Amino acid sequence: MSDTASPQTTGPEAAAGYEPTERTVPTRSRERAAYDREMVHSILDEAYVCHLGFVRDGAPVVLPTLFGRVGDRLYVHGSTGSRPLREAGRTDPGLPVCLTVTHVDGLVLARSAFHHSINYRSVVVHGVAHTVTDPQERRTALDAIVDHVVPGRSADSRPADEKELAATAVIRLDLREVSAKIRTGGPNDDPRDLALPHWAGVVPLARGYAAPLPADDLAPAIGVPAYITEL
Repeated sequence: MSDTASPQTTGPEAAAGYEPTERTVPTRSRERAAYDREMVHSILDEAYVCHLGFVRDGAPVVLPTLFGRVGDRLYVHGSTGSRPLREAGRTDPGLPVCLTVTHVDGLVLARSAFHHSINYRSVVVHGVAHTVTDPQERRTALDAIVDHVVPGRSADSRPADEKELAATAVIRLDLREVSAKIRTGGPNDDPRDLALPHWAGVVPLARGYAAPLPADDLAPAIGVPAYITEL
């Protein structure tokens, strides 16, 4: 599918942004690229899952995983037996990775199949991941990952004990080589197709939450916390 719509978005000239690099400037639809820090952070913070890409034994690997952000740093955790987390600790200067998140905001239906598209917001981060060994930074990172899913949850749950911490690896990826890419607006049909008898427009997508379901063994006296109802 091809799409050449020109949505209103923030370009490389945006203030307080990340410096564009050869890897973060798109080869097409460059007008959709954004480097503004607040925009990048908001897209990251709204995503639950990121995809972490790296090279293993000469072949690309992409893993979906939870993450958390603290300032200009992203943290990813997993088992100490996880291949990428092990490699991030034993390679020097670290493990080259690419981390991405994407939100789909709408289905863009054009009159021609060629111009169908989606409205989206995405972030791509290039960098080198390092294993976090400092105990305090590890706890900060793990709290950030928990709170990334449900803000306020880390303070309302038992923290990891020493055995659990020993089984958990954490890697850090600094936000330096970063870009966002955004598409908004309607379909971009060719003028010759505007009179065709096909519906065209956008089907918006929105994230929602259903009522919380308590665990079967939850004590009846324990109610739903406010930070969950506020979702």
